[in-house]
Amino acid sequence: MPAKLTYQYLCIALLSGGLFACGSDNSDSSDEATDEPVNSAPVVDAGADQTVAAEQVVTLTVTVTDDDTTTLLWSQTAGTTVILDSTSAATVSFTAPSLDTDEILTFTVSADDGVNSPVSDSVNVTVTAASDDSGDSDTPVTDSVWLMNTDETRAVHILESDSSLGVLVNVQSVSEAEVNGSSYTVVTSEGIPDYSVTITQDMLDELNTRPRAASDFANGAAIVAVGDVVEFGQDVGYNSNPNCGTNAGYGYWPPGPDCPTQSTREVYFPNEPTATQEECANGLGKIGLWVNGSSVFNWGDGMSYANGVWQNLAPVAEQYDVDICGGHAANGDYHHHFYSTCLANMVGDLGDGHSPLYGYAADGYPIYGPWEADGQLAVSAWVVRDYSAESATGCSDGTRSCALIDPYDVSLGTELVTQGPDFDQVVETLSGNELVAYNGFYYEDYYWDSALTEQGGNYLDQYNAHYDEVRGYHYHITVVAVDGKLTPSFPYIVGTRFAGQLDDNAVTSCSTGAGPGGPPPGGGGGGPGGISDNTVQ
Repeated sequence: MPAKLTYQYLCIALLSGGLFACGSDNSDSSDEATDEPVNSAPVVDAGADQTVAAEQVVTLTVTVTDDDTTTLLWSQTAGTTVILDSTSAATVSFTAPSLDTDEILTFTVSADDGVNSPVSDSVNVTVTAASDDSGDSDTPVTDSVWLMNTDETRAVHILESDSSLGVLVNVQSVSEAEVNGSSYTVVTSEGIPDYSVTITQDMLDELNTRPRAASDFANGAAIVAVGDVVEFGQDVGYNSNPNCGTNAGYGYWPPGPDCPTQSTREVYFPNEPTATQEECANGLGKIGLWVNGSSVFNWGDGMSYANGVWQNLAPVAEQYDVDICGGHAANGDYHHHFYSTCLANMVGDLGDGHSPLYGYAADGYPIYGPWEADGQLAVSAWVVRDYSAESATGCSDGTRSCALIDPYDVSLGTELVTQGPDFDQVVETLSGNELVAYNGFYYEDYYWDSALTEQGGNYLDQYNAHYDEVRGYHYHITVVAVDGKLTPSFPYIVGTRFAGQLDDNAVTSCSTGAGPGGPPPGGGGGGPGGISDNTVQ
């Protein structure tokens, strides 16, 4: 007998006996409710426990099984506090802290499907005690300071030149070598960092308010939203260089720079750097390595105003030619000319003390981040010229009509040169962006103020470096705080000259170019390689 008839028959039987136990016939709705599937709670797996070394980049990945879209929330529940690059992505990362003893850090991730109560799972990361390497210039460069690729992690969007596999990210190996009686650390990498970025409102606004946004982006605006996690090389909507492949870098870089490619390098760093006895200018191209295996480039972009007299500063002239991590490639070599928040996040630089190590220059001296102490920035002793006629650094007509004979010694005076642009003149960059050539736009706008260096403390020397008892002699990345944001400050990383001696096996050599910036990598104007003078560096 059908269920509905059974229900009615029972009601009649009860009524005939003088009892009433039946309500209205809602059997259809009751049956529908009974037949509705049960919404199950998410099943959450935070992954296997890990053991890592100090200063290693750690990746955590949660697996969620559910029949709904879930919202994720990561939090740290035990151990020394670290900074997660995201709290809402399925895959998050952080840099393991440097500790005196082994310690367990615990992370909890919860998944909320909007129907059931959130479900959580935890994962433990054991951080082993740091080695005794503090980055002292007299201490060998060991693998504890490099972001090592210990599990053959590969880039998602940058592919090997001879396969469809992603390029191995970060640093592949670190070893020791003896060459002609000297000790070196040999670092090998493919030059591709393991960056991922969570888009903020400020970042999205900066993308969409670019002067040439309408043509820089395929759809006139970025195709990412606040909260999106963007992997290195992921399409954000740009009309990129044609050498970038679809889903292999295209759309991540603005028009102009080419995509980075597999760029195997083997770089020798002297374990005992020595002060140079010569004036060794650092030309364009690679002048060191960041701890993630990508390249350090100097202040210049290889372009100038008036045939080489007024040389562009890359962080100024190329401000619209870099990705969301402040980097780009030249001849396939991915690099930073200046401070990168992505790199800062990788090394865990919180600004609550002296910055950690960011990389090494070709001369073997370490490069630290911008912070000298808690809330105190290291300060460049390079300052902008006063061009007024009565100034020791000025020109008779108060314009860019003269250059300093020696930017390291203003007492030597000035010399007449080809007239530069007015300080309010609009100039066009190689990528077609129009910028005001304010005082500070060109290399020739600066000089080293020795009186500032003599003050000591946070002030750096002419090489953008100084000495302390803990780290020995070291360079600093330099920035200034403007409206709460860190803005690059000339000379940005290493000064215009190396402080240390460059050995024959160094990754670069002293520049012999006509100007302090030197020729583009590969020779440019007549040198080997024949790179165009218009190549964006």
